[in-house]
Amino acid sequence: MADVNTGGGGGGGRHQKKRAKKLSTRIDMTPMVDLGFLLLTFFMLTTTFSQPKIIELTPPIKSDVVTKVQDTLSLTVILGKSDTVYYYNGKLETNPDSAPNNMMRTDYSDNGLRKIVLNRNHRVLSLIKPIEEQRDAHKLPDTLFAKLKEKAEEDKYAIFVIIKTDTNTKYINVVRALDEMNICNVGKYSLIDVTDDDYKMIADYKKNHPK
Repeated sequence: MADVNTGGGGGGGRHQKKRAKKLSTRIDMTPMVDLGFLLLTFFMLTTTFSQPKIIELTPPIKSDVVTKVQDTLSLTVILGKSDTVYYYNGKLETNPDSAPNNMMRTDYSDNGLRKIVLNRNHRVLSLIKPIEEQRDAHKLPDTLFAKLKEKAEEDKYAIFVIIKTDTNTKYINVVRALDEMNICNVGKYSLIDVTDDDYKMIADYKKNHPK
């Protein structure tokens, strides 16, 4: 507000306006800093850190007992140094002169290895589907569902997947293959080494099926 001063003694004075005095503004940031540290501490104490995802893998027990698998229930998957997957159903034909080479090639895509395993594992999937529907309808507790699902995966007619690797196999591809076993509900699978017959028939396949 402007102040008006009047001259003394008579009417000859002049009205004069005084300019308002500008004051410097100073903002105290200490409370803001304290609030920032309080919020930081709060979020650090209440935030849930993401847990690393792991694949549970039980290593096989060394034993002299050989497990026999029916040819009609077996699927052999061979993981090499590249991202190509070789596979065959049943017993490997090692003499291409007398019987056709049953080695085939695929990849890790959804329409590759996953589709092949799902098609071979149709029996287990048909057993799991009704109990999944009961669980989704809240008619089946999770604990009972897990037991029934495990029982279905161990069915005597369930597929048995044999995963073969060598020293050149990429670790990430082993993880991919094991992950596909979980996705496709395969309860029976094993990890073994590639044999000389496998290498022989892969070479024969490459010769007859160049990329």
